[in-house]
Amino acid sequence: MDSLPLYAPRQQVAGTIRLWGHGSPKHNFMGALVGQWSRAFSRNQPAVHIDNRLHGTASAIGALYTGAGDLAILGEEIGADAAAAFTRAKHYSPTCVQIATGSLEENYFDYAHMIFVNRDNPINRLTVAQLEAIFGTEHTRSSHNIRVWGELGLGGAWADRRIQPYGWKVDEDFALFFRAAVLNGSHRWNPDIMEFGTINRTDGSVYDRGQQILDALAQDRYGIAISNVRFANPHVKALALANAEAGPYYDATPGNLIAQRYPLTRIVPACIDRPPGRAIDPGLREFLRFLLSREGQQALMNASGYLPLGEDAIRAQLELLK
Repeated sequence: MDSLPLYAPRQQVAGTIRLWGHGSPKHNFMGALVGQWSRAFSRNQPAVHIDNRLHGTASAIGALYTGAGDLAILGEEIGADAAAAFTRAKHYSPTCVQIATGSLEENYFDYAHMIFVNRDNPINRLTVAQLEAIFGTEHTRSSHNIRVWGELGLGGAWADRRIQPYGWKVDEDFALFFRAAVLNGSHRWNPDIMEFGTINRTDGSVYDRGQQILDALAQDRYGIAISNVRFANPHVKALALANAEAGPYYDATPGNLIAQRYPLTRIVPACIDRPPGRAIDPGLREFLRFLLSREGQQALMNASGYLPLGEDAIRAQLELLK
């Protein structure tokens, strides 16, 4: 973090930035972060006011293309439907800049998608193509679907046992990321998948979908599951993942997420309306440069569960702002 450059204004700017996106008035988990950003930014840009309108990710891109907002901070990668809606309205694509890395295991802060098997399973690693062949049906990354453990090299009693996949409800938010990152956007999941949604119990407690998934996997020697380490139990284990069979294979760790080495790393973008051939609004450009500075990334760590961006990613995002 100390190696990141401090924010140095390229010009003094003034006005209001209407910020829409992740968070909500009821559960204001983003409010503290935006407050820290606003106060720190104002020390260098006192004539800029940040108008916080965090009504949820679903509102963000719509606010941008209707002109109600200037900056959309999403709680997840921009979805294909949201991007298409912007393009239909504006006839060009939104400009999105990475501003944070999803967390390892913090709720509400894009925790990492992880792949688990039962502790008895001898397998320790998989590729993204193998995941697509297990959880999908169109085998767009490989030559065939994978349905039994022998197709992954397991022998003996495992060879002919059918793989039972577990995951989120396939039409809900978490599954949309997996669909884009692993299934190449395909809507056709393995029909054997057992889907789970969060249960709100009558006593007011919550049985999270991620917990249900790994509880079920603990009872199934031949299962495989999408979930997160925050829900892990002693009867399951997480697998290392790679983009190619030759590797390298990476576990989901803070360092691997920040460096974007882990294949299912989540990225938090901020999107703006930048017409082709036009310069970015100076106020927006300065605020985004601040978010990518040492102060902006330190506030991110102090006031949220997000992880910072790696230095290579920050340099790439700053190039987008030129």
